[in-house]
Amino acid sequence: MIAIRQLAEQNSAYWQLVVPPTKIMVGGSFPLYDIVRKMINLLNLKTLDVRTSAFVLTASSLISAFLGLVRNRLLGSQFGAGGETDVYLAAFRIPDFIYGIVIMGGITVAFLPLFAEYAARRKEEAWEFVNNLLHVLLVVLGAACVLLAIMAPLLMELIAPGFSPEQKASAITLTRLLFLSPVLFGISSLLSGVLQYHNRFIAYALAPVLYNLGIIAGILFLAPSIGVLGVGIGVVAGATLYLLIQLPSFFASGFVWKFRFRPKDPAIARVLRLALPRIPGAMGYQFNVIAMTALASLLSAGSITVFTFANDLQSFPVNLIGVPFAIAAFPALSRAFAEKKTQEMSRAFISAFKHVVYLVLPLAGMLFLFRKEAVRFAYSMGNFGETEVNLTAALLGVFALGVVFQALIPLLARAFFAMQDTKTPTIIGLSSVALNIFFAVSLISIIQTSGIPSQMSSFLSLEQGADARVLAFPFALFLSGLFQCGTLALFLRKKLAALQP
Repeated sequence: MIAIRQLAEQNSAYWQLVVPPTKIMVGGSFPLYDIVRKMINLLNLKTLDVRTSAFVLTASSLISAFLGLVRNRLLGSQFGAGGETDVYLAAFRIPDFIYGIVIMGGITVAFLPLFAEYAARRKEEAWEFVNNLLHVLLVVLGAACVLLAIMAPLLMELIAPGFSPEQKASAITLTRLLFLSPVLFGISSLLSGVLQYHNRFIAYALAPVLYNLGIIAGILFLAPSIGVLGVGIGVVAGATLYLLIQLPSFFASGFVWKFRFRPKDPAIARVLRLALPRIPGAMGYQFNVIAMTALASLLSAGSITVFTFANDLQSFPVNLIGVPFAIAAFPALSRAFAEKKTQEMSRAFISAFKHVVYLVLPLAGMLFLFRKEAVRFAYSMGNFGETEVNLTAALLGVFALGVVFQALIPLLARAFFAMQDTKTPTIIGLSSVALNIFFAVSLISIIQTSGIPSQMSSFLSLEQGADARVLAFPFALFLSGLFQCGTLALFLRKKLAALQP
């Protein structure tokens, strides 16, 4: 309560935000503009420090994770661990590929450090940069998505070679629809960067909540009549809400729209110089996801689904703790580096690192011990039966072993990005992807030939007759994640030491 009161007091100026008065009444008693003004004022609140920002993002991640479980539970109940669910998950791969490469892998990591640098010099220069990049990104992303939508039949042959003709046809239609989401998320990424710089994390934190609500609405109201296409419509609706919720705070931060389209501007060249070295790493990660999907499509039906569902559950501590602290620390790290405050940067990183380790370790232990209960609670409904529960729980048990490493990787990577070094984490990430694919292929072959040792099968409570080859994926991710986390930490330690005066 003290933190909330301090937050409100610090932002008291924003409660004076002017919203044009209106005589429209709600229920005949409350002026509509008062409700709108209070909602906008809440979105505009600034957080106090990294820990407070992380708390806001953690609360958002907790709600989003719960909604994600509801989403997957409804998805499993509606379609089961079978063909239609596999189609839905496979259709996501190419749109996610574009999102991961251009947005998460490129623009997100390059935008905030450069915006912080321009804002430190002159705010007008920073807003010119935002206006120009916004329009350039919209044109580039739009053209890329149209081209890839045309190529969807060829791409689906690569993503899911084991699909039947009917599954491929359905996946192609759904993929083309889902290509709208990278465009919406691309615009949102610039808004999010601005909000993070100004410590306006509330609107940013609400965005993924609304995104999940859009998907849930598609499953509940559209999927029963039009199948997985209804879920795709929900995805696009959720991505639209993700963008719209951030607009009021974006404009309140000082942005004024002006049409600027100068692709040859030096600032765009700087974005490319920072983003391009990172893009191969992002491509590697997305290629890894596609490779895992392709391999899983060659196994028994439902392998894509149980792998994805187990991966979503192991991502819970990562998204609840690791990612919020990484996102919350990123603006502070970027500002400290731009202002050449290296000691302050080191302190901020070490503090965030310790918080992640201390909070994730017990969650990882609980996830392992109560893996079957977690899977049953999350997914056991309708067509997702006890056989699917047991196999998903076995995968989750392996995933839990590497949760701490996966939770630290986002923070370690953003420390490099804050220092405008995108090459080092890219090289390490690509090496990790190569190892992951190598381990997955090798382990599938070993399990197919020799099976799973009886002690391990008993340890993971794996049912007799289950396709144990799918366990190759979490084992591979554990080994590659250990390598990536350890190597990033080693190189970052050397880099921070070199910056000290």
